[in-house]
Amino acid sequence: MFHNVKSIKLSLNARVYYAIVAIAIAIAFLFAAWLPNMISGASLTITTNDNQNTKVSVGRHPLTGFPVYEQTGLPQVFGVMIDNNIEAWPQVGLDKAFLVFEAPVEAGISRFLAFFSDEQEVKKIGPVRSARPYFLNWNNELDALYAHVGGSGAALDEITSGGTFDLNQYWLDDYFWRALNRYAPYNVYTSTELLGSYVKNREQAGLTPGRLYETWKFKDAEFSEIAEVKTFSVTFNAPIYVAQWKFDSKSKRYLRFQNKSAHLMEDGTQISADNIVVVVTEVKILDEIGRRSVRTIGEGKVFVFRDGKKLIGTWKKESQSNRLRFYDSDGVEFELNAGVTWVEVIPDESDLELGFWF
Repeated sequence: MFHNVKSIKLSLNARVYYAIVAIAIAIAFLFAAWLPNMISGASLTITTNDNQNTKVSVGRHPLTGFPVYEQTGLPQVFGVMIDNNIEAWPQVGLDKAFLVFEAPVEAGISRFLAFFSDEQEVKKIGPVRSARPYFLNWNNELDALYAHVGGSGAALDEITSGGTFDLNQYWLDDYFWRALNRYAPYNVYTSTELLGSYVKNREQAGLTPGRLYETWKFKDAEFSEIAEVKTFSVTFNAPIYVAQWKFDSKSKRYLRFQNKSAHLMEDGTQISADNIVVVVTEVKILDEIGRRSVRTIGEGKVFVFRDGKKLIGTWKKESQSNRLRFYDSDGVEFELNAGVTWVEVIPDESDLELGFWF
């Protein structure tokens, strides 16, 4: 009798055990089937061991390519003309631009179109100088507010004809100031706060254009022990206006030199960038003053310096509103490193030399 009772108890225990196992297996299958849905529909927040919430990237910033942690619209961009005449040195704020175009003006001296986002706080930018027509084409592909002090007749005519969100210091000097320790025309400055206030005033009046600009393709910098191209030079008006770039393997960035020394800002910061793009295009001298015509639409040869390497391809820009883009020999668009990009515009491939000019 006791033997039978013991057998019954063992049988019951076995049934309970197998039932528990079966339920556990069923739960595991249900969890596995539900897990992808749970992940795809979950909030993009994870909890770390220290019980702090850490956001997960949902994409890349449309201007810099850095990871972003929440979806946002297209930021307002400010394009500022900055002088590079030796009388304008040292500049201020140029090192904080996320994108810079450098192209020749009169006498072959280069001038900068520096782009800032309304998300940035840059307290002083300049010296601000005058407009040229070809810079408008690069400005308008980003639907940017174009800040300048006057301009050539051709540039002002093009601005008047429409298509440019314009801020001319000649007519709206409340958004600029003149430094007392410098002489004109190398003493005009602005800030992202002032530029943003102008945009806000125009928004309230219903007079701001829509932001529909296209974005580039970005990636993260690649680690490389040995750079294939450590230094290169871009010649504008030699010897003073020669831009030299040196790849720093430690930071994986390019350091800028000019006039045979580090290109420093007013606060002593050296300009650096994550990508240097050298665009080769037609540049013509128009008059005895030396004003230039620069072809910005169409296509041509391009050199992309990234991760210590030199890539060769083709630049293309279909219209004023389309982004300037860079493609390899197979027609695949180059991915740029997230961060700061400088575009050097030259008339001839011979103006680009590997190694330092000095």
